[in-house]
Amino acid sequence: MKKLHFFLLSLLGGLLLFAAWPVSPLTFLIFIAWIPLLFLADETPKRLPFFAWTYLTMLFWNAGTTWWVCNSTLPGGIAAILANSLLMCIPWMGFYNIKRRMGERIAFPALILFWMSFEYIHLNWQLSWPWLTLGNVFATHPGWVQWYEYTGTSGGTLWVLVVNWLLFLFIREKWLTAIINIRYSLAFLLALGIPFLFSIIPDYSVTPDTAGHNAVPYSDSPATKTTIPIVQNPNIVLVQPNIDPYDEKFVAGQAERQLHELIRLSEARIDPHTALVVWPETAIPVQINEDEMKTTYFMAPVWDFLKRHPGINLLTGIEGFRFYDAQHKTPYSTRIPGSEKYVEPYNSAAVLDSNDFHIYHKSRLVPGVETIPPFLHFMDAWFEKFGGTTGGYAPQQERTVLTTFNGSYRIAPAVCYESIYGEFMSEYVRNGADLIVIITNDGWWGNTAGYKQHENYARLRAIETRRWIARSANTGITCFIDPGGRVIRPQPWDTPAAIKMEIPASKKMTFYARHGDLLSRLALIGTLLLVLWDAVAIARAFGSREKTSREKNE
Repeated sequence: MKKLHFFLLSLLGGLLLFAAWPVSPLTFLIFIAWIPLLFLADETPKRLPFFAWTYLTMLFWNAGTTWWVCNSTLPGGIAAILANSLLMCIPWMGFYNIKRRMGERIAFPALILFWMSFEYIHLNWQLSWPWLTLGNVFATHPGWVQWYEYTGTSGGTLWVLVVNWLLFLFIREKWLTAIINIRYSLAFLLALGIPFLFSIIPDYSVTPDTAGHNAVPYSDSPATKTTIPIVQNPNIVLVQPNIDPYDEKFVAGQAERQLHELIRLSEARIDPHTALVVWPETAIPVQINEDEMKTTYFMAPVWDFLKRHPGINLLTGIEGFRFYDAQHKTPYSTRIPGSEKYVEPYNSAAVLDSNDFHIYHKSRLVPGVETIPPFLHFMDAWFEKFGGTTGGYAPQQERTVLTTFNGSYRIAPAVCYESIYGEFMSEYVRNGADLIVIITNDGWWGNTAGYKQHENYARLRAIETRRWIARSANTGITCFIDPGGRVIRPQPWDTPAAIKMEIPASKKMTFYARHGDLLSRLALIGTLLLVLWDAVAIARAFGSREKTSREKNE
């Protein structure tokens, strides 16, 4: 019966986390989702059983919310779910050990420090997979977390953990005196309510009619072929071509047809005030030598399109590459067999006008699919067999702002899932970006919760930076997002579309954009100090036992 009780608590924790996660409407369940694990920590007398029940909770959560990864690669998806569940147990085991050695007065704050430190490390190491960062849970309710412009998602993580902790204490200690119950009740209500208060006092939502520039209505008329040196009151056209990534996108002989479809959709929306057209990730469906962008045959339709509309800039995804000799190669260069040359492939975003281009190489690469950390190179053959890569893409280290040639925008480009990294995106803003553009191809996952979660996470980047977001997704969801996190004109899944809106550049510098994730860095410092304190205490206890043992022997 005891094992059944533990199993039910473990299952309940996982189900609550799953039920609270976007795009579920039951977000409020996140404020009780950790309570079952806190009871397990109270009731489980040994470390190994507690680890097993914790792992089961994390497995239910990961599998329930990210199972769609398996649509891209089944073995890789299963491995990611199992590994991520295991990593999530680390802060809980640290909490359990501190609780047993130092008591719960220290253990509960330790859990907050450990979990926030884990999330921060998981955002920044080579096997990064921060999809389930706790602060992401409020992505479908941006009105609850307008204060993310100060804290980022780590503030949401702190909020969730504190409320769960206080509610757990209130439930567990309900037999205490009324005075103590009132104290717990007041602390719980304040912890839950104050963040809501900070969100509802200001109204950061920007509607199309009050955006500083009015929204431009849809237009099915052909584009006016007018030369505009500098675009006034610029609008942006986003294109959703809806090209199947498995059966169509990279099929030989299909490149020209796909480019003509992108151009057709674009020209159906552009007008004399269009400053920027955005195509999705890898919209150019062939590998392009970036040193031959202006001369390669495959780019000819693109350059012709831009010459017909010389006032317009195009931001598009490109799968590119460059050749290097031995003198100029980098750590990411791969030698071409039988040659003295080296090659670097890239997943890129490029801004082009009729004469020139700027380019950015995706920096945050998907582990196992686009990159393999050096310590996992012994598994190269396995990753390649199941759809991954052994060489991987070459990333760039700088947050390059792509400035349009017509002077309309300074763009923070986010390729694929880079948009889920809050602090990463804030670096672009510090470098002068006044607009965020997301290009992605979520079609790999199919019609699942994955692409919806990805789109909603972008709403948090808008709040953190107070920047407009223009999002072009191959199969959906293409949309605009205002600086308050409100989604405007979302296009349905699996539908060709092009949308247009007049978008102002934003110059505001939020606290989060200026300083980054201060909360997580403070948590990391607190964790290091706590671990050091615990290590010293263990060493002293061990030394004391050794001394007592020697004295007995004497």
